[in-house]
Amino acid sequence: MIVENTQTQMRKGILEYCILSIISKGEIYASDIIGELKKARLLIVEGTLYPLLTRLKNNGLLSYNWIESTSGPPRKYYTLTPAGREVLTQLDHTWTELVFAVNTSLEGRTPTT
Repeated sequence: MIVENTQTQMRKGILEYCILSIISKGEIYASDIIGELKKARLLIVEGTLYPLLTRLKNNGLLSYNWIESTSGPPRKYYTLTPAGREVLTQLDHTWTELVFAVNTSLEGRTPTT
């Protein structure tokens, strides 16, 4: 269905931005990223998150540290690199422009029920 496809594409388009924004708050474990996304109603599974984190790391936007866990094996905690912070800044500007464009295009529109 066209609506579902468009909704999926919209969510995919902002997922990296949301992940970078979450990680920018400080060192974070992957399952905590998933929790933050769930709070924002952006549901994602580990099978989607880990390849995304790997790609962001391989692009130089993330780094990680292994931290010992009291309840199991060491855990990988992610942080933004300086390049990641720069990309996030650029995405912040892009997001502001997109919000303006969408809000402007919706002005005067009669809401559908």
